[in-house]
Amino acid sequence: MIHRRTMLAGLATGMTGFCLGGFPRQSAAAEPSWFDVSDWGVEGKGFQETAAYYDRLPAAAQKEVRAPVWSLSRHSAGMVARFRAETSELSVRYSLTSDRIAMPHMPATGVSGVDLYARDDQGRERWVQVSRPTGQTVSAVLARGIDPPTTREMREFALYLPLYNGVTKLEIGVASGGKLQPLAPRKDKPIVFYGTSIMHGACASRPGMAIPAILGRRLGVPMINLGFSGNGRMELEVGKYLCQLDAAVHVIDCLPNLQGDQVAERTIPLVRQLRAAQPEVPILLVEDRTYSNAGFFASSRARHEKSRQALHSSFEQLREEGDRHLYYLEGKDLIGNDGDGATDGSHPSDLGMIRYADQYEPVLRTILKQG
Repeated sequence: MIHRRTMLAGLATGMTGFCLGGFPRQSAAAEPSWFDVSDWGVEGKGFQETAAYYDRLPAAAQKEVRAPVWSLSRHSAGMVARFRAETSELSVRYSLTSDRIAMPHMPATGVSGVDLYARDDQGRERWVQVSRPTGQTVSAVLARGIDPPTTREMREFALYLPLYNGVTKLEIGVASGGKLQPLAPRKDKPIVFYGTSIMHGACASRPGMAIPAILGRRLGVPMINLGFSGNGRMELEVGKYLCQLDAAVHVIDCLPNLQGDQVAERTIPLVRQLRAAQPEVPILLVEDRTYSNAGFFASSRARHEKSRQALHSSFEQLREEGDRHLYYLEGKDLIGNDGDGATDGSHPSDLGMIRYADQYEPVLRTILKQG
């Protein structure tokens, strides 16, 4: 076990010929010192009793949720490793669970890449580099020649994990003579997102551009991503596990995977399930985004109207019943209104992800302030 302390490369007494990651050194002079992320933990992991370390639902869920939900829950979407380092070079090596490295409308950098951010000298989190996987085993120098910070403190980094793939092992390497200081996951209550492929991360070009990741940097609080591609359906079997999370806010953004009659049937039972477990935790109900080409298809516009009416009617009924911790976000402008916010009419591009976050941010700030 690697303890939460500053670790200096090469100080592994009695481990001659091996780095701390446990793999043989190829060259004592050039090989980085490796640190296994699971030794200090990732932010965005809501459950500890998981079948594999980077799963998003606990092992017990396999027998309760539908098979597609379980399979998708094994993607590492939303997880982020935080650490400080004093090094001019950062490397990664990791193994992926699926050989589907990319998708037709989403690049390998988003599906299977790890995405590195760092704090600049003004304290802002800024993008550094992303890995570019071509197979299930990835080993790469992420960044070389990193400027040292102008202060005496080590620079802080955040590494976002793959959105649409699972990870079996992840290690971060620092150059020989460098230092790495793990940062444990923050203990602040997270914002929990239950949603569809859009929340899962389709079709961000890299993990740091998914909606929860953008909002996490802007709001400065942990995020848990429970987006399940094609399977965010307001199911009570999933709701059972939402109830187990000590959330700052529960966000329910499932309309893209539901028809209007399903929205009418499922919204109130899901909210009541959450309320029974967490009477005062804010819940934000979110409408579906408008298809970017809906202006040309009456069927798309009709679907939006029916789903939104059903969600808003449910919201009004719950408010009339006395729920004063229930909030609502309209969907018409979630990806903008110029038709350029999606890759395929449905899934946001990076531009669409930013626009989503722009709509979410003021609502979540208000909720957090009131909470």
